[in-house]
Amino acid sequence: MPNISSVSEFLLLALADTRELQLLHFALLLGIYLAALLGNGLILSAIACHHRLHTPMYFFLLNLALLDLGCISTTLPKSMANALWDTRAISYQGCAAQVFLFVFLIASEFYVLTVMAYDRYVAICKPLHYGSLLGSRACAQMAAAAWGSGFLNAVLHTASTFSLPLCGGNAVDQFFCEIPHILKFCSDAYLRDVGALVFTVSLLFGYFVFIVVSYVQIFRAVLQMPSEQGQHKAFSTCLPHLAVVSLFVSTAIFSYLKPPSISSPSLDLVVALLYSVVPPALNPLIYSMRNQEVKDAVRKLFQYMLLKHR
Repeated sequence: MPNISSVSEFLLLALADTRELQLLHFALLLGIYLAALLGNGLILSAIACHHRLHTPMYFFLLNLALLDLGCISTTLPKSMANALWDTRAISYQGCAAQVFLFVFLIASEFYVLTVMAYDRYVAICKPLHYGSLLGSRACAQMAAAAWGSGFLNAVLHTASTFSLPLCGGNAVDQFFCEIPHILKFCSDAYLRDVGALVFTVSLLFGYFVFIVVSYVQIFRAVLQMPSEQGQHKAFSTCLPHLAVVSLFVSTAIFSYLKPPSISSPSLDLVVALLYSVVPPALNPLIYSMRNQEVKDAVRKLFQYMLLKHR
């Protein structure tokens, strides 16, 4: 049985067979990537430059934008480069680094989304305790815990995935190095790491249950509001968040725990895009278009930039 050192590179999924379609996929991915960079970059700049947005809600949104930038920058650039240069190769070290960074960022993002649900719960259901429960120190500690938990998850899964012999080839049926596809190379590795995957996914599902319960309490409180304007503002803030979390969790759990019998390259590709590319690209649009304060901050930012360059 060959050991790990015999595998010097992996072959990622080719998105197209013809050169014309490869270039079309490159252009499409480049457009998505630039849109994600622009949207998340605007949110980061708007929150950092406007003191009115220096609140817990926008602090966590800033963390989410950072994680989205990192997440989509971990997967798409390599896929775009392969499509542009008509290759499928990624080095062993590059694949390990991609797995580590992707797990780190995607896990941290889910923890940040959980904290954002808690923030909305306290703001709507316990407004009188908001300042004491979500002070600057508490917010910093929760953000650090989210990033730290993601880092520990990444270390666990990267070490577990790449510490065992790989004996089934090196063709990864995905556009980036995704753990379930790497584990298919050796049944022993799959059986060993699947326990860690089940544990992590179960933990994430527990957080998801917490998010759902938080929103049930939020919606109950919102429906008791006498003001329709207040109800509309609360729903417009919370419903997009819940939609993003639901899409993110359902597709990620399906991707990592689906039975091999229903796996196919096209299905795996669509599911991976839904949890790794769509949220980072759509989050800025969802949070900015549904939030007047963010829209005002972005507008002022553009006005400042235009006046500065006149």
